Amino acid sequence: MVRENVAMPQLRIALAQVNTTVGDLTGNARLTVEWTRKAAEAGAHVVVFPEMSLTGYPVEDLSLRKTFARASHQLVEDLAKELDNAGCGDVLTYVGHLDLDEVGPRDAAAALYRGEVVARQFKHHLPNYGVFDEHRYFKPGETLDVVRFHGLDIGMVICEDIWQDGGPITALGKAGVDLVVAPNASPYERSKDDVRLPLIARRAAEAGAPLVYTNQIGGQDDLVFDGDSIVVGADGTLLARAPQFAEHLLVVDLDLEPSGHCADGELAGLHVRRRVLTDAPLAAYEPITEPTISEPLSEEAEVWAALVTGLRDYVQKNGFSSVTFGFSGGIDSAVVAALAADALGGDSVYGVSMPSAYSSEHSRSDASDLARRIGAHFRTEPVEAMVKLYVDQLNLTGLAGENIQARVRGMLLMALSNLDGHLVLATGNKSEIAVGYSTIYGDAVGAFAPIKDVFKTHVWELARWRNAEAEKHGETPPIPENSISKPPSAELRPDQLDSDSLPDYALLDNILDGYVEGDRGYADLIADGFDPATIDRVVRMVDKAEYKRRQYPPGTKITFKAFGRDRRLPITNAWREHQA
Repeated sequence: MVRENVAMPQLRIALAQVNTTVGDLTGNARLTVEWTRKAAEAGAHVVVFPEMSLTGYPVEDLSLRKTFARASHQLVEDLAKELDNAGCGDVLTYVGHLDLDEVGPRDAAAALYRGEVVARQFKHHLPNYGVFDEHRYFKPGETLDVVRFHGLDIGMVICEDIWQDGGPITALGKAGVDLVVAPNASPYERSKDDVRLPLIARRAAEAGAPLVYTNQIGGQDDLVFDGDSIVVGADGTLLARAPQFAEHLLVVDLDLEPSGHCADGELAGLHVRRRVLTDAPLAAYEPITEPTISEPLSEEAEVWAALVTGLRDYVQKNGFSSVTFGFSGGIDSAVVAALAADALGGDSVYGVSMPSAYSSEHSRSDASDLARRIGAHFRTEPVEAMVKLYVDQLNLTGLAGENIQARVRGMLLMALSNLDGHLVLATGNKSEIAVGYSTIYGDAVGAFAPIKDVFKTHVWELARWRNAEAEKHGETPPIPENSISKPPSAELRPDQLDSDSLPDYALLDNILDGYVEGDRGYADLIADGFDPATIDRVVRMVDKAEYKRRQYPPGTKITFKAFGRDRRLPITNAWREHQA
């Protein structure tokens, strides 16, 4: 529990919720020194960084580079000395890193104190393609390091260790530790905290000790991390919480009752090894008046922050400063534009209107209005003449004639990217990508797809939410109302509407939620009340579009089943769902 108006709290803990970059060992080490110094200035005795904070996370096959693993191992030794030289040596600092043992590379964490590595913890072997892998937990016989610090015994677990029943948490509980720290890199998904907080509370109760859970923030390829670092008491009570999607130092005073009986030994199939750093309890000091318990974001605010963070970090961490894409006047490009403006600033967004013979006047005016609202650069590059060259030379008709318009636009955007150095964004949503309603090498070109994991109906919800937020703060809504309210159309032929080729999006998304997100079969969807002919139509479109999805740019994951990360079917696949 956190004491109020007490003269002598037992320990001040800092949770360094930071945004690291995969592979940037020097930069991440510099970040560690900077935030440890902040923790020291706040009077913290212990600071906990996220999982693999020195290497960035996830490292994927970079873990197989022995030179990288060795550099990471050496960096931990060097960092301990650097922290001591920087005047932070008396802060017990927990950092995550990549290490090597006789089997291979491993996810690891270390405790640094007064210029030394005083404890190490190893988790699963890498690479781990699923990010979370229930089969790579601690194995029997492995060692759990415990340090005695200011008369208190502190144990450590790493990320997925807390998901394992009867594992490290059980062993630490039986050992009688007074505090558990848990460096984490837990990717964001919608409503993740509905699972995360109850789990941490349950594990703290099992350990019989407060649990300090530090999670990273920031984007890494298609993953985004929300922070939401927390401290819970031994009884499962939430004691402190950091804000989501922001670098933050969460500082909390804990009133800990030393158990005094932690010792080396075999517990729950694991070996507990204790090292004494300082046995004397702390002298009295003034506690922080109130711990911080940040309110979780609303669902739409949370998703918007995730998409903004994922886009910003993908662009900036890959060395770009600006983006370009087609401003079509439709809802998808409008939402992507608003996200890009929030992530990078309107001056870093370069919108291109590319009208063809079938582009409506409102599409052109809505695109121009969008650019004005968000302060983006805007240019018009008509494609009708370019399209005509292909159509006339190849005698293109029907679908071939429609798709060449999208491909000319894609080629134009890539040319401007080469010319001006902008990163091209793809504006497709999850509903379209699921059923293959996109043109490969056309509207699917680009380096990143910000709303790739957002269903079409959710795109509209986000647009309305973002405009309402702007109005709430007295700002100009970024998305033209006409882009939200008009029927969606690719405008590749006269009077074309999406509904000519697809079911109504509300119906389509409900079926996709069952088939894609829930892995429900034909009979399950029938039982859910959907029309058999519609099910058959949608399922066939989804199954046939796998080859397109494999070639689609990466985009921020916000759901349990993101294409390319969580859901990969064989491209060559004769299985078809059908009615039994």
